Amino acid sequence: MPAKTPLDDHPAPTEAVTPLIRGVTVLRHLTDSGGTLSASALERATGLARSTVDRIAATLARMGYVRLDGRDVVLAPPVMELGNAYLASLGLPALLSSHADALADELDESVSLAVADRDGIRFIHQATRRRAMSLSFRIGDLLPAERTAPGPLFATEWTDARWHAWRERRAADPEDRGFPAVPPREHLSSDEDFARRAARAREDGWALDDQLIEPGLVAVSVPVRDPRTGGGRIACVANVVSHTSRHTATDLRDTLLPRLRSAVAEMERELREAPEPRPGTAPAGLAVWTGASKQELGREFVESLARGLTVLTAFGAGRAELTLTDVARATGLARATARRALITYEHLGLVRQSGNRGFALTPRVLSLGYPPLSRTSLAQIATPHLAELADRVHESASLAVLTPSGEEVQYTARAATSRVMSVNITVGTRLPAYATSLGRVLLADLPPAERQLGDLAPLTPRTTTDPATLRATLEDVRTRGYALVDEELEAGLRSVAVPVRDRTGQVVAAVNVAMHAARRSVEECVRDVLPALVETAGRVEGDLRVAGRFARVTMV
Repeated sequence: MPAKTPLDDHPAPTEAVTPLIRGVTVLRHLTDSGGTLSASALERATGLARSTVDRIAATLARMGYVRLDGRDVVLAPPVMELGNAYLASLGLPALLSSHADALADELDESVSLAVADRDGIRFIHQATRRRAMSLSFRIGDLLPAERTAPGPLFATEWTDARWHAWRERRAADPEDRGFPAVPPREHLSSDEDFARRAARAREDGWALDDQLIEPGLVAVSVPVRDPRTGGGRIACVANVVSHTSRHTATDLRDTLLPRLRSAVAEMERELREAPEPRPGTAPAGLAVWTGASKQELGREFVESLARGLTVLTAFGAGRAELTLTDVARATGLARATARRALITYEHLGLVRQSGNRGFALTPRVLSLGYPPLSRTSLAQIATPHLAELADRVHESASLAVLTPSGEEVQYTARAATSRVMSVNITVGTRLPAYATSLGRVLLADLPPAERQLGDLAPLTPRTTTDPATLRATLEDVRTRGYALVDEELEAGLRSVAVPVRDRTGQVVAAVNVAMHAARRSVEECVRDVLPALVETAGRVEGDLRVAGRFARVTMV
């Protein structure tokens, strides 16, 4: 008899890959819990044996998708490559996000783009406002259609079967406990109420959410129709979110709806004029590394799980629909293995059949770790890597950014080491950029005319205070790719720093190792510390590239 999955009441097909189902179960529970659960909590939540949970966690850690932090299993930025594969294959964020961002800037309100996910909606882009009271959800969050503004618009395209499934879900979960992104429903509404809202949305071409999610939250939505499809089906919905302290629902409709409609018209023009996506170079052999991992880790590495997750990353920009042959070629898996993974994903709702013998990812792929990490900061990305570096070199490691004035650096992440005599700097500390290794790396990346050197005060007898000498030093730093400052900030303090670059190659931060000058000579810093520092910066950059592809990573 086929085994039932912890995710679905329907029995899994006989050809489904059980370890893959279990791995997806673990990722979903980690996602719903905010990104962190202990192994014991995962055991209770999933119903899996502890040994199975440990093997899955070890496999996901090998892939970089989670970190094992003591007893906890923690989602890590590389898991976002699964959701990135869906968003890239969808193409809408790349085409429309700039329009949403511009509208958010103009209205000074949060703007989002949402797609339908069965009888719910899922966000694919967020342009948020930085306020004390945040009003936006995260990319990948799933909301019940009936409690949102986009929901009635999507419901105008529902089939009778989808309406039936929606009613069944409502009856089985009247308080929306199955939607962790929203508070439980307090006031139950009738099915007919949502049906009336959908009918009104069909007539008006827009829809309102008047505090359906929670008191004070209001939103207005307009569908973005794809002119490339027959009949102009809804590609996504643009949504403006506010608070009743700023706008009532009626005010939102009267004052912001006209501009939202105008922005949607621009989005539809973008879709109409966009060229057909050109398939990039198809990946090949994505899963070949799994065999080596299996040999190294033995039974602690679940190869069928790793191979199955690799199947999702075969999709991407220009690769929205893939045949079984395409998937097998991209992953390096046998056709039979790739086929079983696709069958498993279709059962789990992560893949759908599309076109002529093709497969496509569904929005549900975003449920695999994306929401908790879509609001991550550079400091959160860097902290575990700094901790590993500090343990490796037995010295304190830090991450810093340049302040808006350009004259100081601000420490945003730090990992201290246990020594009787250690460098005592806390997160938030600001220091003059010209006299620190971190600051010199950051200044060196700027065009010479934009470098703010400030008042070059002599902090120690060794501080560089001559502007010409400092400018020459910065050019040398730019050429070498690192900065070493020897007792210029404080007597006895020596540090070396390297840059951290974003997806565009721009230096956005710097990492350093600081120590007492008596512990390592300048030569030893370059020989022993610098390689580890460069490696750490590379790991931070790798995570930043994945996390920042479709989500906005906060630098401070």
